[in-house]
Amino acid sequence: MKILLINQSFYPDVIAVAQYATGLAAALAERGHEVTVLAGDHAYDHPSETYPRLGEYRRVQIIRISYLRFGRKNRLGRLLDLLSFHFSLAVQIFFIPKQDVVIGMTAPPFVAFWSALYCRFKGGKHIYWVMDMNPDEAIAAGWLKQDSLLGQALLRLERWIFSQSHRIATLDDFMKERIKDHYKVDGNKISVIVPWAHDEFIHSIRHEENSFRKKHDLADKFVVMYSGNHSICHPLETLLKAAFHYREDKQVVFCFVGGGVRTHEVERFKKENSLQNIHQFPYEPIENLSQSLSAADLHITVMGNEYVGIVHPCKVYGILSVGRPFILIGPKKNAMTEWMDETRLGEQIEHGDVAGLTCAIEKVRHLSTAEKKNISEKSIQLKNSRFGRIRLEEMVGLIEGKT
Repeated sequence: MKILLINQSFYPDVIAVAQYATGLAAALAERGHEVTVLAGDHAYDHPSETYPRLGEYRRVQIIRISYLRFGRKNRLGRLLDLLSFHFSLAVQIFFIPKQDVVIGMTAPPFVAFWSALYCRFKGGKHIYWVMDMNPDEAIAAGWLKQDSLLGQALLRLERWIFSQSHRIATLDDFMKERIKDHYKVDGNKISVIVPWAHDEFIHSIRHEENSFRKKHDLADKFVVMYSGNHSICHPLETLLKAAFHYREDKQVVFCFVGGGVRTHEVERFKKENSLQNIHQFPYEPIENLSQSLSAADLHITVMGNEYVGIVHPCKVYGILSVGRPFILIGPKKNAMTEWMDETRLGEQIEHGDVAGLTCAIEKVRHLSTAEKKNISEKSIQLKNSRFGRIRLEEMVGLIEGKT
């Protein structure tokens, strides 16, 4: 089959959605499909890092489109980047020959409008891969009023995309129910395909062999790590206050790895409180994730209360792959807690419960070697059984029309 995938970011970009787009495109190409990707010509979080207009990766043909590079420091810059990407995509997409399947993703928001429109005019099946929900996210963040003219227009636009999609793939049951209820979509069109761990890249590395810990002088530290997108959906205040609590403890450090709008909040909090125990690092390439994720003694994942069913906690699959303990700061009911309760892996802390978080940190800090080993084995077993390549194969099967 001829397959076109559209997403703003793609390899070698390092954000999670680029990694999933790359993994899927490569898996389809390995199956003998003719895969083309339309993506942006510069890195998502580092606009100065540019890529060639035409390229190939693992037998996937890549076409890059240019757009503005204001970056993500403010809403106006983000909006201008978004609009310019849509304009460039609209110009480019209709030069692409007819495809059998077109996969529209959600970065940037409403990119799937063009993939659905393309299929409407040129034919082919449209598959909408919903990695997050917009305009729901903007409404939940307070950036957009639902009952405004713009809010209503965007909701109708999203509903049209759903109506034009042959199949819809989403990440958890909460997202599926939201799509059914808010957008009146037939549930039979929607498949829940949980994101997969990147097995070929991520595995556990012992601390004494870990280059990330050596490089950043973390050898004798207890490392609490938040790794991934620092988005508006991931309130970090509780974690930052925990870092303040440990300001006099020289053995405990808090590492924030990644990028996004909240990186500036972390930087500001660190500066305002003169904290030496907060360290910030940029995104790591997927080839280095084993080192950075394994460097942690404890991982933190965060889910804003308002964003259940809007975004999905993809970070946790890499954490399971390296077998480290983790704490979820977020509501009691979400896609993670469904299996956390069953497996008794991880702990859930409500936003604002700094005392509860520091207590949970201390609990992990004093785990015995045997207890850490047990957590590691259970985590990797869970990843292998539920969140491994089987999920990627499910997505491939959906696109091939087998499920």
